[in-house]
Amino acid sequence: MQKFRLIDLYAGIGGIRLGFDQALGNSARFVFSNEIDKNCCATYEANFGKNPSGDINKISSSDIPDFDILLAGFPCQAFSIAGRQNGFTDIRGTHFFEIAKIIRDKKPLAFLLENVKHFRNHDKGKTFSAVKKTIEDDLGYTFYYNTLNAADFGLAQKRQRVFMVGFREPINFKFPKPKASGKCVRDILENDVEGHFFLSQKYLDTLKKHRKRHEEKNHGFGYIVLDKDGLANTLLLGGMGTERNLISDKDSLRKSGRTDANSEAIRSLTPREALRLQGFPESFKIAVSRTSMFDQAANSVPVPVVKAVALQMMKALEEKKPAPTMMPYIK
Repeated sequence: MQKFRLIDLYAGIGGIRLGFDQALGNSARFVFSNEIDKNCCATYEANFGKNPSGDINKISSSDIPDFDILLAGFPCQAFSIAGRQNGFTDIRGTHFFEIAKIIRDKKPLAFLLENVKHFRNHDKGKTFSAVKKTIEDDLGYTFYYNTLNAADFGLAQKRQRVFMVGFREPINFKFPKPKASGKCVRDILENDVEGHFFLSQKYLDTLKKHRKRHEEKNHGFGYIVLDKDGLANTLLLGGMGTERNLISDKDSLRKSGRTDANSEAIRSLTPREALRLQGFPESFKIAVSRTSMFDQAANSVPVPVVKAVALQMMKALEEKKPAPTMMPYIK
């Protein structure tokens, strides 16, 4: 396989990098990475031996080594779009603008961008339209996009994300096909969980009151105790992310010796379980507090999905089949 130099922008804890490492093996050489969150930087450095290079807004394209593939899981933002669409003028001051500027200046062979599932409909579709126009018209890249679900790539989590792939040359690309998962929540659970992961009775009673109030208003909110033979809900940051992925675990509670936990033995997921739901290997090091690590895992990407997309990108770059004249609409 051809060797590729890559950069990892808005790197988080390195989930996208890990997917490409797994797909390319020794053919991948990362020459630059950036991340602004200090806790994420600590986790990234513990696992990859490099501390990402801070705020991308303060880094010039000339400071970035030459590379072949750009990777970025950037935050979703609204653009200040006027009546007419003006490409770079519309996206100025956004995270995507920084990415587009680097693509324009460095002209890589390809890129992979990742965002939340609602990105394509964000701000009534204006955000995605500006991104698409910038990539195709201003940068001149062949552009492909699709929404992929982690549950279709061997993970026990329902998690949809938008993946956007671009090539400098007009070559054909196909996203990986979904496959049956076969995994369930039970497969990612730890055997002996410490007592502090279990909810107090007072906290559980509060959650029950909140859920009852939401149900009376026909709102689809409230805590959820997972079926161990089913799939986990999408990992999210903060309390809601924890409360919609609870586990009943009587064995661990008994072993922990905790006596003031709730009577139903309901607990939150551990950071390691959250990492497993995202497809991180057991060798992935936890270098920060359990709360920070859970949030980092929840905010990361499903690694096997990235790996599957990366393999398809490598195939496209090697075969270099011409792209169809009319880009197919991908549902």
